[in-house]
Amino acid sequence: MNGVIGYFREAWEELKRVSWPTREEIIQGTQTVLLFVLALTALFGILDAIFHLAISRGLLPLLSGN
Repeated sequence: MNGVIGYFREAWEELKRVSWPTREEIIQGTQTVLLFVLALTALFGILDAIFHLAISRGLLPLLSGN
């Protein structure tokens, strides 16, 4: 039992030494991540539309023989 209690005491002491980010840093990091995700979503949406058009207008007619 002492091992478990000792583990949690050490974990608590380690958490006291952590340099936690400020509220502003968290907001800035969150905004950066959301902007990056939005940009990648738009990029993949555009690429998906391009590939869809390329396959439906170019590759599928060739494969079907029309």
